[in-house]
Amino acid sequence: MDRKRTALGIAAAGTATGVVGLVLLATPAGAGETPPALPETTPEALVQSVLDADVPALAGTVELTNDLGLPIPGVPSSDGHMARVFTDGDGRFRLALEGERSGERTIVGDGATTWVWDSKDRSVLRFEGMEHGVTPQDGLADPATASRELVELMRKDSTITIDGTARVADRPVYQLVLTPKPTERTLLREVRVSVDEATRLPLRLEVLANGQAEPALSVGFSDFDTGAQDPALFRFTPPAGATVTDGAQGSKHVEGNALLEDLDLEVVGEGWDTVLVGKVPTQIMSTPVPSENGDETDPMALLSQFGSEVTGEFGTGYAITTKVGTALVTTDGRVALGAVPQQVLAEALATK
Repeated sequence: MDRKRTALGIAAAGTATGVVGLVLLATPAGAGETPPALPETTPEALVQSVLDADVPALAGTVELTNDLGLPIPGVPSSDGHMARVFTDGDGRFRLALEGERSGERTIVGDGATTWVWDSKDRSVLRFEGMEHGVTPQDGLADPATASRELVELMRKDSTITIDGTARVADRPVYQLVLTPKPTERTLLREVRVSVDEATRLPLRLEVLANGQAEPALSVGFSDFDTGAQDPALFRFTPPAGATVTDGAQGSKHVEGNALLEDLDLEVVGEGWDTVLVGKVPTQIMSTPVPSENGDETDPMALLSQFGSEVTGEFGTGYAITTKVGTALVTTDGRVALGAVPQQVLAEALATK
């Protein structure tokens, strides 16, 4: 596994840290509902079965709820964001995502090419290969794959237990819990992964921050069915009149990609206290941005509205805190983000 790519993908989906973001709600059995009786297993065996599981042909609906408390590039800000997911069990896939305002984005991987269709502006991005063209937001539509990568990334820095059973998408699941080891410096309390008993695929996952009773971001299957899918789902022909752009030239126009690519983020540390460090391009730092009253505002003035001024060995800057993470932007344009206290960000900046 490409550790940096996985960390950045998970990071971008939340508050740009190696674990925050793919926080999927593992709904427990309802009040008065008897949890399903499943064969006993050990945490280690359950984790290994998740990592070894093959993704079958399937169809499902994924729902996402965002309660981060701060807009994050590439993550829908509205509750109830939904997507339809289809796979053929042999690497081909289709994701159909609702737009926050209007339109729909459809991503089709046909085995050789990935197509990204945006109905709002009737544009198509074409990527040769199957690992391109999917933004952090799009990646949230595949809880099974995203959760497996998260479990593999975090397992060695976590205490792993099984906290009973439940039902997700009307399927019996084990509730796998990853808790940071005492040496980890993080704002997060635990990660919960709902593992399908039959397929061993993660159906939902939840990350809870210290002092918070509810997840800051949740995404997972509300319905999930295995079985052969219509092969036509995994074919795509650009609609008449659509603008088709080669992904190598047009990928930065995909929502959520431009800012992340501009920051050129690097991973510092590992595990729960992973930090992403980057540099905001000078052009962005010096370009006024629109304010609520229609005037233009200096970017640093805008940061002062969201965060508090801080100083340290890194110089001066602004710290912005969400329910699950912290961001630190210095006046010279350096940036550090993570699900960690501010001091950890300052230490990471000192290494760059």
